[in-house]
Amino acid sequence: VQLQASGGGLVQAGGSLRLSCVASGRNFSRYGMAWFRQGPGREREFVAASSWRRGIRLYYADWVKGRFTISRDNAENTLYLQMNSLKPEDAAVYYCAAALIAENEGYYYSTQGTYDYWGRGTQVTVSS
Repeated sequence: VQLQASGGGLVQAGGSLRLSCVASGRNFSRYGMAWFRQGPGREREFVAASSWRRGIRLYYADWVKGRFTISRDNAENTLYLQMNSLKPEDAAVYYCAAALIAENEGYYYSTQGTYDYWGRGTQVTVSS
């Protein structure tokens, strides 16, 4: 699986961006998909995740607080992250990640080691 993230850029505080992550390969719906980010001088952290086993399930980091929305289009093999009310502290490289989840396997969505595949990342810059 190859992941290609896009949609980053420069935005003013309070603005919005939508990130996209296109996955190659088949069986996209079997993958848990997530966004992580890494800001300057900071460790990479979990942002949001989506699984599609037994229905769509969405997971968010506590600090997202309704500002970000993760979604996926399984027909287009694409994961999205809609980011609203952006703050300067949201500036980071945003990475998408994929994990093939077995039917009866737990999905530890916020753990980086869960994910087998990572995209290169897309830079988000927020000006104050």
